[in-house]
Amino acid sequence: MPTSPRRRPRRAIRTAAALWLLAASGLGARSEAQAAPSPPIVPPIAPAEHRRGTEQTFLTYPEWFLVHSPAEFAAFTRERDPSDFPFLGHIGQFWSSYRAVSRETKRAGYPLNGAYHLMIVVIGTSTTVEYALRSAYETLVGRLAELSRRNGMTDEDRYAARVAQEYVDFIRVQPWYEFDFKARLGGLWRDTSLTGPDLLRKWERKYILTTEYLAKGLYGGLIRKATRATYEVPREVTAVVVDQPPRDLGPALPQLALQKRLPGGAALITVPRYEAFQLYARALARQGLSFEEIAGNRTVILVTLLAPDAWRDRRESHRILFTQPLLTRPGLRRLAIVVPIHDLAQALREFDREPIHLEHIYDY
Repeated sequence: MPTSPRRRPRRAIRTAAALWLLAASGLGARSEAQAAPSPPIVPPIAPAEHRRGTEQTFLTYPEWFLVHSPAEFAAFTRERDPSDFPFLGHIGQFWSSYRAVSRETKRAGYPLNGAYHLMIVVIGTSTTVEYALRSAYETLVGRLAELSRRNGMTDEDRYAARVAQEYVDFIRVQPWYEFDFKARLGGLWRDTSLTGPDLLRKWERKYILTTEYLAKGLYGGLIRKATRATYEVPREVTAVVVDQPPRDLGPALPQLALQKRLPGGAALITVPRYEAFQLYARALARQGLSFEEIAGNRTVILVTLLAPDAWRDRRESHRILFTQPLLTRPGLRRLAIVVPIHDLAQALREFDREPIHLEHIYDY
């Protein structure tokens, strides 16, 4: 579902907070441009409109967890039943990670970004309620319907798994409320039969999926209107200073732009934000370039890896902020690692040689 220009997934999950903020204070949610940047070590090179506070590399993690979690659900339900998915465990992981990043921003002395914290609490609370309800339903009603099956997954089970993956692919680069739930609801009734084997499970799935797609479609429409009335259009690129101008990357990375050559051979460039940032960052690292500044910051950036339990990051310049087991994939865990910006390119080159998966770079 990539479209151009790409839009950030966190606009999607930030939007629910807008309604609360408007009701509580009579003011719109604070925009990125209003977020106070943390004090730089040296004057930043990035233009003012491209600068963002260092605290945001940490505070964006809870938002992205609400992409990682649906991704885990989509992969899980391709072969297993949703009643076995650890909804409650994911609730715990959301709040424990928020506690960890909050403590880090306080420890490091970054400015308190109150609006961002409020947004995280709002989306965390709504996700907690949603996951708790889904857990209760799937454990009771869904599991009983599963037990009635005699022929494996129904067409409805497979359809739901396919839509779950389509949804994840979409929210990596687009707001969730832009996802076409109406079309998926129509497809449910068009592409699955009304009769056939395991009728009880078929109709139970039709009921819960119809309810889910209809509710999310209606709610998404309201959020879409609120977003357009509340939020400014986000900046879709990140300003990055590299130690030398990049070579021509060709049509595979068309959104990289050289903005300025700097004294000493460095260069100011812009690359896409969000999901695409790590694609461009890895390509630049493979050229042998080093990062000097990202979004006006020369301090640190948060990176998450998926690695076997036995794997250890032995780089002295890195610090593990927290770890989480991958609840649906025993033997794997997520590591949130604080990496100095000047060490990021070398780390990316070394990660390519390790038995790990780079999950995300949290580019402020």
